[in-house]
Amino acid sequence: MLGKTANGLFWMFRSLERAENTARLIETGQRIALTRMDLGENEWRSVLQTAGSLDQFTATRDELSKEAVIDWLLRDRENPSSVLSSIETARQNARLVRTALTHEVWEATNAAYMSAREMLARKVGERDLPGVLGAMRQSAALVRGMTHGTMLRNDIYDFARLGTFIERADNTARILDVKYYVLLPSASAVGSSLDNVQWESILRSVSARGGFRMEYGAGAGTREIAQFLILDRRMPRSLAFCVRKLIDNLGYLDRDQPHPSTAQVKAQQIERMYLSHDIDAVFEYGLHEHIQKVLTLLADLSVQIETDFRFYE
Repeated sequence: MLGKTANGLFWMFRSLERAENTARLIETGQRIALTRMDLGENEWRSVLQTAGSLDQFTATRDELSKEAVIDWLLRDRENPSSVLSSIETARQNARLVRTALTHEVWEATNAAYMSAREMLARKVGERDLPGVLGAMRQSAALVRGMTHGTMLRNDIYDFARLGTFIERADNTARILDVKYYVLLPSASAVGSSLDNVQWESILRSVSARGGFRMEYGAGAGTREIAQFLILDRRMPRSLAFCVRKLIDNLGYLDRDQPHPSTAQVKAQQIERMYLSHDIDAVFEYGLHEHIQKVLTLLADLSVQIETDFRFYE
């Protein structure tokens, strides 16, 4: 496969995942804000920090308010990671690799773009926001469903999956990190009802609440939630699940090679060193330090994939 085609597939699906995750993040900000009525600006600052957009937002905006942050994350074209920008980027990449996609995947991607362009043509009011966010999530899910249902399990599929799981792991790690070191007002709140409400919101943001309740019931706390989102390989948005899928798809791409690629070796190292211990070891190491290390390694892995598979040749 040409490197440019691999690059287009990787970033098409990474951008789709980013659009869905940003929509989820806005919903999470809304939920947490309802539990912390005194927070105001600081709450939405933390949402921007999770999205990796805080510096860019403050450099171009005078006021940090709920309305301004939601508009920036949802539809601002100056923000390359906004929901609208991400869906546009996904469609642009889909056009570049059109012949590598099934008709159904292309149609779902194009429909997602058309829907986003229409619904986000103007600022979204608070009354309409839940419906718009839900529609954005459903559009991304439809593309993903068409991919699973119609694409051959070949190199094309593998690069699509690599983009999806790199972005998903990055998102889960950021949400976990910002939750514990920005959203929490003080160390005294750890284990409190406020702490538990926030963790509940985090579970909802990654569609993990139902699965978590099935596994742990209603009485579980911080330790079990961190275990579920970091180390549980059955949970589709956990770090361990995402990194295992990266290893699997890199392995498929390497199957005709005499040696594994550097990217596969690095993915295996992330799993072995940071996602194969129990949660007590993670807390002993430091949750923030652990997540930051995984984020750094994921960014390095993304660059390595681009290098190994010659994305720009």
